[in-house]
Amino acid sequence: MRRNYQRSTWGASTAKAALFLSLVVSLRSGAGSGWCQEPERAFRAGAAASNITPPLGLSIAGNMHDSTGSHIHDELFARCLALDNGETRLAIVLVDSCMVPRDILDSAKNLIRGKTGIPPENVLIAATHTHSAPAATPIFQSSPDPEYAEFLIRRVADGVQRAVNNLEPARIGWGAGSEPSQVFNRRWRKKAGTIPPDPFGNTGDKVQMNPPRASEDLLESAGPTDPEVSVVSVQSQEGRPIALLANYSLHYVGGVGSGHVSADYFGAFASRIEGLLGADHLDPPFVGMLSNGTSGNINNIDFKKPPEPRKPYEQIHLVARLVAEEAARAAKGIEYNSWVPLKARASEIELGARLPKPEEVEAARTVMAKVEGPQMRTLPEIYAKETVDLSAYPARVTVPLQALRLGDLGICAIPCEVFVEIGLELKARSPFKPTFTIELANGYYGYLPTEEHHRLGGYETWRAKSSFLEVGAAAKISAEVLRLLGDLKE
Repeated sequence: MRRNYQRSTWGASTAKAALFLSLVVSLRSGAGSGWCQEPERAFRAGAAASNITPPLGLSIAGNMHDSTGSHIHDELFARCLALDNGETRLAIVLVDSCMVPRDILDSAKNLIRGKTGIPPENVLIAATHTHSAPAATPIFQSSPDPEYAEFLIRRVADGVQRAVNNLEPARIGWGAGSEPSQVFNRRWRKKAGTIPPDPFGNTGDKVQMNPPRASEDLLESAGPTDPEVSVVSVQSQEGRPIALLANYSLHYVGGVGSGHVSADYFGAFASRIEGLLGADHLDPPFVGMLSNGTSGNINNIDFKKPPEPRKPYEQIHLVARLVAEEAARAAKGIEYNSWVPLKARASEIELGARLPKPEEVEAARTVMAKVEGPQMRTLPEIYAKETVDLSAYPARVTVPLQALRLGDLGICAIPCEVFVEIGLELKARSPFKPTFTIELANGYYGYLPTEEHHRLGGYETWRAKSSFLEVGAAAKISAEVLRLLGDLKE
């Protein structure tokens, strides 16, 4: 019995030793099941530019009077960036358009989900805010073409699918520069009695948007600017540029030819940054992208100085060059990461709409009835039409908000023309350093002034399709966006 026991013990010990040796060899060779191994994390990125240039003859958004496109100066694009860290896949799309309504973007996101599997909350689509592109939503007297809307949906979805097709092992980094010479607050305080009445006949405005330049009546601008040029750069593992996403808080530049379709300085930036990075003629093609920051009250005019004569597109190329050079300079100092967390959060909040009273609508109809021809000409006539149009709006609207996390970088997405004070506050209070905001993202809900600016009045607060959210909307939107950023930090 003792001998049998000894044999049994020896056999068990031998079996345990053999099992242990097998596990050691398996772990060293990497041939085991992997349950105790750290999984290898891979970061990939891909980009594509989808042409969204319209046929000639469509209504051009960006002015109070309608006009139609008679010439294509430069092609319009939906510029797309896809990011994938093995756990999460995101897409960022910038559309050369003045603004794009939520229904078009939701339709595009549904197509993107079907083609790529990316959920809608992980897709950020924003308009650049060029004022020389076809109307995608009714704004003042410009009307969208239904066929172009369908074309836009397909081309945006195609662009994201192509960006996903181009996914490759990559690295990512971010940085920032500053270009203060091209941003100016366009709302000005003036001497008493020099601000004209608003379109409704009221004389309570305390500021004027785009006042006469170099006027003796100017006192001071009514707010700050944000000169930061934020940059996200994506390269292949070998250092080949894939895409660069920049953010700058400048409304648009303008100065295009009559009847011209153009991507404004957003498109010129994309071309300029490609050359500065030596990224032309690559395969797949490099994609430069410039998003609009919080520029609801910011433009490119120095009101202290008299106007300088400019040829069409001269100012556009000047601004694009300066911003692109600063973006390229910032990109040179970027430290790249081979893997970063990617996260997205999205939510909706319900806000009130500032709607006209029945008697105001009736008075507006009386004004419109006296106008000869299809176009409203004067400000009172134009805003009479806006009053009638707004009377069909619901009393409350649902506004989509979104935040993205790219490593230690935070990106806010707000579907409005956001005042710069809001963007500066979000940068200061965000748990992510750095943070920037992309405006006109995931829909269009008009201007977003602060409560203080509502008290000051001025164009951006005048009730219209371009400005209809409740006075307290900015504070509610900021609080929700900060909550989303907080969720991403956890």
